[in-house]
Amino acid sequence: MSQVYVNEKSGVDGADVAGTESQPFQSPAYALYVQPEAKVMIYKQLEGSEEYGYSEISASALKKAKKGAEGLKKKQEKQIKLQEEQKKKEEENAKKLAELDLIKIEEDKSLPQAKKIKLRSVQDNLQTRVVVQGWVHRFRSQKGLAFITLRDGSGFLQAVLTGDLAKARITQELTLESTVLIKGVINKLPEGKSAPGGVELVADYYEVIGLAPSGEEAFTNKVQENADPSLLLDQRHLTLRGETLSAVFKVRAALMSSIRKFFADEGLTEVTPPCMVQTQVEGGSTLFKLDYYGQEAFLTQSSQLYLETCLPALGDVYCVQESFRAEKSHTRRHLSEFTHIESELAFITFDDLLNHLERLYTYVIKQVVEDPVAGPLIKQLNPNFVVPEMPFLRMQYIHALDWLNEHGIPNEDGEAFKFGDDIAEAAERKMTDIIGKPILLTRFPVEIKAFYMKKCADDPRVTESVDVLMPNVGEITGGSMRIDNHDELVAAIKKEGLDLKDYYWLADQSKYGSSPHGGYGLGTERILAWLCDRFTVRDCSLYPRFTGRCKP
Repeated sequence: MSQVYVNEKSGVDGADVAGTESQPFQSPAYALYVQPEAKVMIYKQLEGSEEYGYSEISASALKKAKKGAEGLKKKQEKQIKLQEEQKKKEEENAKKLAELDLIKIEEDKSLPQAKKIKLRSVQDNLQTRVVVQGWVHRFRSQKGLAFITLRDGSGFLQAVLTGDLAKARITQELTLESTVLIKGVINKLPEGKSAPGGVELVADYYEVIGLAPSGEEAFTNKVQENADPSLLLDQRHLTLRGETLSAVFKVRAALMSSIRKFFADEGLTEVTPPCMVQTQVEGGSTLFKLDYYGQEAFLTQSSQLYLETCLPALGDVYCVQESFRAEKSHTRRHLSEFTHIESELAFITFDDLLNHLERLYTYVIKQVVEDPVAGPLIKQLNPNFVVPEMPFLRMQYIHALDWLNEHGIPNEDGEAFKFGDDIAEAAERKMTDIIGKPILLTRFPVEIKAFYMKKCADDPRVTESVDVLMPNVGEITGGSMRIDNHDELVAAIKKEGLDLKDYYWLADQSKYGSSPHGGYGLGTERILAWLCDRFTVRDCSLYPRFTGRCKP
């Protein structure tokens, strides 16, 4: 009988090991699996000696080894069977693909010419042969049928592929976010079936324009629903394709259109002030500095001062411009770059300004909610949204302090509010949410407001200033009447520690024909967060910029 050697410390189990004394196996089970009839010799301490050497395996260990060998044999047989099945499957797939390769997708030239449309006009082209192009938003294949939910940015459409279209190899390999062209007739769906718009495109021809990757590079691996927010922001160019984000930006487009229509109806002229400036508006600590041909310059915090200079030339004006604030803030309502809608109005009173803001919000929001595209999306994103109605609640700062103290809401130091305290975001949000309606919060102290704000005639401690507060979001607009007395404005500039030489052009506005005027700034992203019920304004900016984030 042949012998096979086992050394549990130095041996190796493997097909290229001989199982000899100089090249032993590691386990008795593997040794018997390789040589079932051999005598197993184990390296161990010899009986009655301190020396080690090979001796025959004990009866109990042999029994255990035989059981282990049997297990290895079954495992090997199972592996061989799986390999055979896999080989058979691969051969079948290769045969199937070879058969699929024989299927050629060709257009029937006898059919009526297809009309090229965007998905937004699907309902206008029922029972018509059309050609549509877009991205595969969803895809499923079953029993000789394939269903594609197509997206082109203007809408969604379900297309059904039958016959060779469904069987073709390219259809079997189709991936999410591939771009396709599909031709066919749009039909209404029968009762009991559902699809976007209640219609379906019965395809008679299609082609893949660009096939998206599968496997590790598949779209669903790049963008996962519950991924860390920072990872999703890294993939913002892909996450924008999702239904929620794209809906927010369609609402945004309707909002901007409605804002411009309101301004046109009110007789305001749109202007485009510069973004690179050498003066501050909202305090020097939040300025982004840059080297401007060897001179110090900044990215603008606000276009307000430039808008004021347009009043004598153009009358009431507005701008839609990016503003930049270097606030190292991680709150859900702060961005380092945001779209600032600003307006300046000449020959008005403070009450005129407040009335104007009421008209703006009630008109603009009503228009957006009634928009055929944006309205249903707001209903989808924010089912409980209520369009604000006039009049808004008007509350003075001093009365807001009383309200906060009566309701046990402390200031940032955990104490009762006192005159001069800034009402921080958390307290402001609590108050607004409890009251549950739009608030025009007015007459803030001089010390906590910007240098250019006009003091109240009946109380010089406070300014003719206003913040518009909305439930679920807080402040979305800040505005005020501006100082129009030349000497008072010069004194305010100097008191702020600013060099009058840098602001000569602003001071000239009150020197060459002063006029009572006021204005405001709207934070577009905050309005959208309110409209679309988004937790953070970052969801309302195409590529949000905030502390630590400037990509992609």
